[in-house]
Amino acid sequence: MLLYNKQKKNQNAKGNRLLISINVLGSAGPIRFVVSEEELVAAVIDTALKSYAREGRLPILGSDLNDFLLYCPNAGSEALSPWDAIGSHGARNFMLCKKPQTQKLEDDGRSSAAITSRKGAGSWKSWINKSLNLKISSH
Repeated sequence: MLLYNKQKKNQNAKGNRLLISINVLGSAGPIRFVVSEEELVAAVIDTALKSYAREGRLPILGSDLNDFLLYCPNAGSEALSPWDAIGSHGARNFMLCKKPQTQKLEDDGRSSAAITSRKGAGSWKSWINKSLNLKISSH
């Protein structure tokens, strides 16, 4: 009985815990793990990258959490702020995408980064739309 009460007090101190699912663009399936709802988005990205690497998944992503953005389907097309609490959006499913890389100016003075970022942004948006349409039509 005493052990149960200690565990219950510790759980209340940590806050609610959530099982979250993070899809990685190009990966075979989601990564799932338990986090506290007060956990920062930046820490969740870090944990996801470590879990992804530990499982030996492909494509290889790297480990710098600053190179990635976390999206929530409920929050629209804007990436979550790294300083937000993961539980603040009321969602448990997320998508992890690599930030578009900026490139140096080409010889004619135009930047190819705009082309790269537009293509990258379109690919994850179309993936989300396709995923949501499949889920909606299957019910």
